[in-house]
Amino acid sequence: MKFKIDWFLTGMFVATGLAWVFPEPGAKGGWLYPELLTKAGVALIFFLHGVSLSFAALKDGALNWRVHLVVQASVFLLFPLLGLLLFPLLQNWLSPDLRLGFFYLCALPSTVSSSVAMTAVAGGNVPAAVFNATLSSLLGIVLTPLWLKLVVGEAGAAFPLEKVILDLMLWLVLPLIVGQLMRPLLGGWAKRNKKLVSTVDRCTILLLVYTSFCDSVQFGVWEQQTAGTLVISLLLVLALFGALFWLIGLICTSLRFSRADRIATILCGSKKSLATGVPMAQLMFGTHPGLGLILLPIMLYHPLQLMICGVLANRWKEQQVPA
Repeated sequence: MKFKIDWFLTGMFVATGLAWVFPEPGAKGGWLYPELLTKAGVALIFFLHGVSLSFAALKDGALNWRVHLVVQASVFLLFPLLGLLLFPLLQNWLSPDLRLGFFYLCALPSTVSSSVAMTAVAGGNVPAAVFNATLSSLLGIVLTPLWLKLVVGEAGAAFPLEKVILDLMLWLVLPLIVGQLMRPLLGGWAKRNKKLVSTVDRCTILLLVYTSFCDSVQFGVWEQQTAGTLVISLLLVLALFGALFWLIGLICTSLRFSRADRIATILCGSKKSLATGVPMAQLMFGTHPGLGLILLPIMLYHPLQLMICGVLANRWKEQQVPA
């Protein structure tokens, strides 16, 4: 099977590299004004999501409550509980910011577009995938900061939960609602120009990745890390993905899910959203100098999940047997 080079994944490496070479423009006080640029970028991303998202498409999958329960429990309960187990165990292995980054990865919502697309390729329950991917994004606006509050609070640091949720409502939920309200006017245009909308969305995320790493480079955070840190991080990401994939499959078997429901549950429940994670981190952690380290686990997890789930989706499509 041939693999196409994904310009977005390549762009993540380029954005990170640019932050290393030219950190000043995107760092606090730089000429890109990241304090304003990041919030505007977050608002644009979720406005476009609002314009593109058809809530009418959710009705077909809304009644399949067993799938919804397993998917959301996997994303917002099993994943964070594994993160809680890892958090103290990694104390002597990883820096505090990177440990927080692994828990942040575990607390994030699932992906939207890739979960639905891969479920369709594999012959899974597409309406259930659409419903769960969308529901996960909405629940994450509240559940992700709540989980972060728990962990950061236990570490003895302040986490302004009310301010974080207010910022998320202002810069994520409000643009999403405005996008939905504008859908009668712009929905047709968005559908006809789906590729353009996706490109703008992804380019904005790459800009946020760049600004996220600039402060880390400016403050010398990465100089304290070794190559071993990256290797450990990659192994942990693989272990997390493998553990959740196995657990979700076990639950699907015990509940006797149909092939279509099983595929949708596994592909939605094992994913974590970089598209949501980067904007949320910008709002929750602001100009924290360790933001680049906090984002590293989700940046490693993102291409990994795409590659593995992409291969499995194609295999399940060809086999046409229970996954």
